[in-house]
Amino acid sequence: MFVYGLTLSILTVAGTIGIGALMRKTGFRGGKGLFAAIATFSFCLLVAGAILPMASAPAMAAEASATAPADASNNGLGFLGMALATGLACIGAGIAVGSVGSAALGLVGEQPGAIGTTLIYVGLAEGVAIYGIVISIIILSKLA
Repeated sequence: MFVYGLTLSILTVAGTIGIGALMRKTGFRGGKGLFAAIATFSFCLLVAGAILPMASAPAMAAEASATAPADASNNGLGFLGMALATGLACIGAGIAVGSVGSAALGLVGEQPGAIGTTLIYVGLAEGVAIYGIVISIIILSKLA
């Protein structure tokens, strides 16, 4: 049943990207309401993909042998937590790099000698994404 949840999550992400590419290719200017509806629907499908393996855990527990791992019913939410940790950290880092990078370019345009200090600030903003990936790896090590 875990495969069904994973497949549902992958199809959700691929479908959202495909709809966005189609809207861009056709020049559709639907507005923010349509984007919010698609994002909400995608989020609901991702949550369903994470909860679906948990619903089948009692049925799978009856078939499992005594030497099987203790409890794999929380793997769906674990993978959802990994996705949220990485995704939200990368979104936050992108926002930070966007604002810090534009300010750094403005400063370097006025004072070319300040490029070293501006690179430090941009690197600190990018570090947020690395922390999100590290947290995801830690969660993955707990799930396996």
